[in-house]
Amino acid sequence: MKLSGQVKKMSTVLAEPVQYYLNLSGNLLCINQLLEREILIKHIGYQCLNCGESKEIFSMGFCKQCFFESPYAGESIIRPELSTAHLGIEDRDLAVEKEIQLQPHIVYLAHTGGVKVGVTRESQTPTRWIDQGATLALPIARTNNRYEAGIIEVELKKHLSDKTNYRKMLAEGNNDETDLYAVREKIKDLLPKDSQKFYLANSEVLSIHFPHQPVEKVTTISLEKQGEFGGILKGIKGQYLIFEGGGVINIRNHEGFVIEIDIH
Repeated sequence: MKLSGQVKKMSTVLAEPVQYYLNLSGNLLCINQLLEREILIKHIGYQCLNCGESKEIFSMGFCKQCFFESPYAGESIIRPELSTAHLGIEDRDLAVEKEIQLQPHIVYLAHTGGVKVGVTRESQTPTRWIDQGATLALPIARTNNRYEAGIIEVELKKHLSDKTNYRKMLAEGNNDETDLYAVREKIKDLLPKDSQKFYLANSEVLSIHFPHQPVEKVTTISLEKQGEFGGILKGIKGQYLIFEGGGVINIRNHEGFVIEIDIH
């Protein structure tokens, strides 16, 4: 069976284990059903997620022009503390920025091969945690907008990582005993004084199980460099497809690529 189309990040459903669907030009392919099957993935072109043109992808699925012009790639996407929509100040498109920034946000702890702190729109939970490959996640604050969440994250980043080490994440199994409640208790007084009102004292840890077995030796696959790759699909975690022998493809990093998939 052969399929082709523009890559978007995999859609997910929280289940036991997480269910994954590869998005190819809007057509969804259940990846869980392809475990233990041989798959060949070939890079055949580009299509920017924003303008739709066949331009080389620069970052985040956008061509270079769209990356520097689209509000969906603005600085506050990566650094919430730079949000200005709550002040009525435009960065690239105020209407879009208000839609993204002026809604409840969650500051959270997650275990992705180690404990990290992060920020996401409340509407994006638990999708954000699944995309990061978090085996455990715990909301620690709920704010009214993105800026308020960013201010909390800035303080907590002085004590916790805000990055995911994907190699450690992929080497970690589903059975994790990290006590996020204890971590929350340790850092609660680190929230800025004006942000204490957002603290969540009674939230509960979410445990997430993936169709994945620990991978100790990881080889990262880039379709931009290699052109194509084939192998037996052994697991899925975060936005990674994991193949026999430890080869892994980060689907999120290939958004905007046009690919052909041959399934045996």
